[in-house]
Amino acid sequence: MTSVDVATKARQATAGVEHFDVLVVGAGISGVGAAWHLTHQMAGTSFAVLEAKDTYGGTWVTHRYPGVRSDSDLYTFGYRFKPWRGAPIATSQEILTYMDEVIAENDLARHIRYGHKIVHAAWSSEQNLWTVDAVKTATGEPLTFTCGFLWMCQGYYHHDEGYTPEWPGMADFKGPIVHPQTWPEDLDYAGKKVVVIGSGATAATLVPALAAKAGHVTMLQRSPTYFATGRNANELADTLRDLEVPEEWTHEIVRRKILKDQGMFAHMAREYPDAVKDEILKNVAAVLPEGFDMKHFTPSYRPWQQRLAFVPDADLFKGISSGQASVVTDQIERFTAEGILLKSGDVLEADIIITATGFRLSVMGDIPFEVDGKPVDWGQTLTYRGMMFTGVPNLVWVFGYFRASWTLRVDLMGDFVARLLGHMKARGVKKVMVDPGEAGATMPRGPWIDPDNFNPGYLMRDMDKMPKCGDTAEWRHTQDYWVERADIPAIDLDGPIFRYDDQKAKARAVEAAE
Repeated sequence: MTSVDVATKARQATAGVEHFDVLVVGAGISGVGAAWHLTHQMAGTSFAVLEAKDTYGGTWVTHRYPGVRSDSDLYTFGYRFKPWRGAPIATSQEILTYMDEVIAENDLARHIRYGHKIVHAAWSSEQNLWTVDAVKTATGEPLTFTCGFLWMCQGYYHHDEGYTPEWPGMADFKGPIVHPQTWPEDLDYAGKKVVVIGSGATAATLVPALAAKAGHVTMLQRSPTYFATGRNANELADTLRDLEVPEEWTHEIVRRKILKDQGMFAHMAREYPDAVKDEILKNVAAVLPEGFDMKHFTPSYRPWQQRLAFVPDADLFKGISSGQASVVTDQIERFTAEGILLKSGDVLEADIIITATGFRLSVMGDIPFEVDGKPVDWGQTLTYRGMMFTGVPNLVWVFGYFRASWTLRVDLMGDFVARLLGHMKARGVKKVMVDPGEAGATMPRGPWIDPDNFNPGYLMRDMDKMPKCGDTAEWRHTQDYWVERADIPAIDLDGPIFRYDDQKAKARAVEAAE
């Protein structure tokens, strides 16, 4: 049975339909942030948050591998309205505790429906409503909701399984092959030879965490990644706290300083990539053994073409220096019973193989969408600033930043959505769409994100599924917080891009005709 068939049965079987002004999809860092903004900026707006999992947290519940932690500082990954009081790089449990406090302090729990998986969403222009079909994951009970506005906060990847390439001989390997996204709680790696395939933030987190108990951990990478390293502390925050500056002030001051430094770094990476590369490699070499072959940490791409991973307290490099861990840069020929045969002819012996090879992209949670009876093909839509889409009314998608903290865009979009909903209410309209007008017919279209600007594997593998970008700033997802923090608040909601279904104007036209 297809998800559409399930949706049809849900509509037929459900006698009652719950209506909300806004439905938020997902109770991760984005969805909880959206709920806060609705509560504080749109008092009186009815809303619910539908979450497929049994709890809040999203990414921080999905990932349970050893050592799981943020790779963004919590002063900017945390919300602007909730001070962060801990070390800049936080564990998943510390982040979940922070989110729990946000939910409790703002009475958000009553709005969240856990174990509610959406199976279909359909827009009716006749009713100016979304009809959202869901099932209770525990019982399979079908449910139907309607809403005037959909706020998609479900993220961008499949939570049920990660991406693992198909290598020859995988079935021959005698030990377990594990993706970090589906980490078994009973996996015993004590004293074992472990190979971690991958070179991103997940691999850099796993290697030192596993090395504490494993016999030896090898990070096997096809190509290197840029790493930054430093103390897991913020000297400015420590100084301000020593001066007994209120936490709210400390949070805002430190947040602004970090963002200023990050903006300067991003600018330098674009304008002077070779100098930035040399500085990054110099800092890494300083925490590795003398004479270490730096080819293992020298990528072929420019800094910031992919995410720069932060290694707190140099734990990855300390593991390599101690001999508990090692790094190999090579390609896989095939798996064998005892490990991995490399293209070079070398063999890596392994008892356990971890495939830290990335995510599987998910567009809009892979929910089937319809607009006036026609299926939505997101890959054929044009995006307005990476948050709204041509041909799809009354919907925004929170797709955060990669070069800056994801949550910075959650707050920016929270302000935008509240302003948009308030504007629609003031105008007495029920429907809004974005439209490039006549220029759209000839506007060149490109991928969601310019690959020359940012090209992580999980996006490149499935970029065709993503909405398209145009050739002007309004019709691109720039991934540039330092531009958007000024541009998004300045959006003219009465500008020609926004098309409203003006009920009052229609009524006046009908009266005039009569």
